[in-house]
Amino acid sequence: MPATLGLAWRLLRGGGRRGMLGALLTFAAVAVSTGLLLLAAGVNHGFAQRADADAWRHPAGMSEGRATAVQALSTDYVRGRPVTVVDLAAVDGRVPVPPGMPHFPRPGEVWASPALADLMRRLPPDQLAARFPSRTPAGVLGRDALVHPGELVAVVGRAPGDPVMTAGRDDRSVRETAASPQRIDHYATGAVSPVPQVYQMLAAVASVLMVVPLLVFGGAAARLTVARRDQRLAALRLVGATPGQVVAITVAEAVLTAVAGAVAGALLYAASVPALARITIGGGRWFAGDLWPDALWSAGILGAVPVLVGISAVVGLRRVVVSPLGVARRQTPPALRAVRGLLLVAVLAGFGAVGGSLTGMGRAGLVVLLVFVALAFLAINLVGPWVVALIGRLTVATARRPARLLAGRRLVDDPRAAWRTVAGVALTGFVAGFLCLLNPSQAALDGGPADRLELAVPPDRSAAVAARVRERLAGMSAQVTVRHAETSDDGADMGDGPARDDVVAAAVPGGAAAVDRARTALTGVVPGQPATTPADDPTARHLMADLRTGALAVLAVSFLVAMTSAGITGASAVLDRRQTYAMLRLAGTPLPVLDRARRQETLIPLVVMGGGSLLTGMFFALPFAMGVGTAGLLTLSAFAALGFAGIFGASALSRPLLRSVTADPAPRPD
Repeated sequence: MPATLGLAWRLLRGGGRRGMLGALLTFAAVAVSTGLLLLAAGVNHGFAQRADADAWRHPAGMSEGRATAVQALSTDYVRGRPVTVVDLAAVDGRVPVPPGMPHFPRPGEVWASPALADLMRRLPPDQLAARFPSRTPAGVLGRDALVHPGELVAVVGRAPGDPVMTAGRDDRSVRETAASPQRIDHYATGAVSPVPQVYQMLAAVASVLMVVPLLVFGGAAARLTVARRDQRLAALRLVGATPGQVVAITVAEAVLTAVAGAVAGALLYAASVPALARITIGGGRWFAGDLWPDALWSAGILGAVPVLVGISAVVGLRRVVVSPLGVARRQTPPALRAVRGLLLVAVLAGFGAVGGSLTGMGRAGLVVLLVFVALAFLAINLVGPWVVALIGRLTVATARRPARLLAGRRLVDDPRAAWRTVAGVALTGFVAGFLCLLNPSQAALDGGPADRLELAVPPDRSAAVAARVRERLAGMSAQVTVRHAETSDDGADMGDGPARDDVVAAAVPGGAAAVDRARTALTGVVPGQPATTPADDPTARHLMADLRTGALAVLAVSFLVAMTSAGITGASAVLDRRQTYAMLRLAGTPLPVLDRARRQETLIPLVVMGGGSLLTGMFFALPFAMGVGTAGLLTLSAFAALGFAGIFGASALSRPLLRSVTADPAPRPD
């Protein structure tokens, strides 16, 4: 083994300047793949950490023994931002200590998150601090109690008989923001609230959309400068090297480069974490530590990428091992079979049969969707070379100029290499098509009025509560009304149905400060229920906005992979074909003709495969479509513009390399 590693190292070093350039291209491809794989794992880890930080606030009930505490949850608002309020009362001395706190809160104590403590100091007491039993926090909550750094959270100690600890909450449809008092003996863990579960599911879908193209890109990294490597290995076979030795040398050469690239990718991701932590998702930024995958996942990614590169390199060695003379003589490989296209048709038919029922299957539907999306990616990657070969034959048949003829012949001669150049952009077309139908409309992001405070109360208490509201808001020019349960917002009769609460509403003029002053004044009018406005339910709007942000982030990552792939594989293709280009120059072919042929052999399959992948992605998104709208059209336009701009950019980067390899067209032995 040391001898094999030594020989592989000598081949890497002895490849000359262009050989080292090929190794650097593989190094860059592996580094980008590793960094983005760590990002996908880190985001999933971050959402799991957020779910656990949110879980303890929701009463968990009793697992065994007797209750030791009473817990309730409510959500207040200040300046339009949610304030999570956890009320705790001890029943006996064996109370569980809340996360992020040194001890259980005593009656009257208030523990606040750093952001809430700062806000309580900065705002006048009648706008925030006076809502709590103590205007000065007894302590600051630690990181374990918080979902994100800027979150506003208060833990309030109460006596068991406090009205707040006996009054129910309107938690029938908003379990993530309110929970009635419940006797507990421990705190909940995991994703117990619907919102963290939804974010984790969306993160899983986004990961598949990113990871599968990354794995394809990482595997293709081992095939960069494949022609030059196959020539060297074929020469070794012809002078007596055994198949085992050829495989060992190939694996060693690929893994040496891949290990260095994986380490560089990890360092690249580490340097990016502070910037990534500033991205706002779920109402706030990230704790940097949450974006780091755990040790097992990190080690698995750093180990799996070099293994994938090594396996991909070995898979391409069949011709070298079986027919080294054919490789040395540059014989055209056998044509690809049409059965590849049938595999994609089978995946589309299978999804068409079950796609309509996925939304009603819960987590099982998510698993089925992820499996089909992964299969679609792999099927597109498998059918891609076959389609490229078909495009090449049609291009040759319809060619009227030398550049078009050369491009078509290149596509027919090596469709796999041509596909590697456009694969990244084509797979990004699937992502763009999938995401363009998942853009919420602006109406879904708009809230209701922010100056109308509301309290939901039983009908027999609405008059008394309205009187107390008028008393508390005296001098604020507030208009207090009661909307009875029997009528809707427009006054229409609702008829018979389940019992509903009346709504006591107070329209408060004067802006955000006046509304917050009114909120504080109304604290305790209905125990355990803060006054809220129709604009104060940020969960759905945050989710819709985050869905748009996530879609754009996934699309940006996909374009990064696509552009990197196009640039690296384009340069690699020039290095692989430098002898062919040199011979064409010796035969009198002008350099502009070669350059046009090189561009056309990329752009022609890009148009066909990019468009096909885009339509395939839209087909997979149909069961979850929210409408194409402005955002969806912008996504489609961005895909088309960035896709072609990236390919032209990659082509422009390869043009100097083409000029360099043809500057001295005299053939040289490798």
